[in-house]
Amino acid sequence: MTRHFSTTRISQAPQVTAPDGSDVRPLCVLPGAASFARFELAPDQVSRAVSHATVEEIWFVTAGGGEMWRSQDGHAEVTTLAPDVCLTIPLGTAFQFRAGPDGLRVVAATVPPWPVDSPDEARPEQGHW
Repeated sequence: MTRHFSTTRISQAPQVTAPDGSDVRPLCVLPGAASFARFELAPDQVSRAVSHATVEEIWFVTAGGGEMWRSQDGHAEVTTLAPDVCLTIPLGTAFQFRAGPDGLRVVAATVPPWPVDSPDEARPEQGHW
């Protein structure tokens, strides 16, 4: 099967609001494999807590800072977010994040690709903040 190359610049990517309330710019997609996006929260903003129905994510902080709360199977933790921190959000993990005074910017890989036509992918959860 032939796949065509894909190239996207942040300035050309649409800005949408993710179900958790963060600003997201969807970038490239490898159909059936993964998608990639940039997420941002404004200074001191707190996301809504969610869990994902079918996808897992790997996040990498590129700018700003804050905190990420993750909870799964009775285990919960809060991780400090700062540039160069990488973390995972396994399937079914409830999570919520908040930005510090400088805001928060991360890039993330979603496996499999984010199902853009599924309103039930991000499920509301009881959050930490």
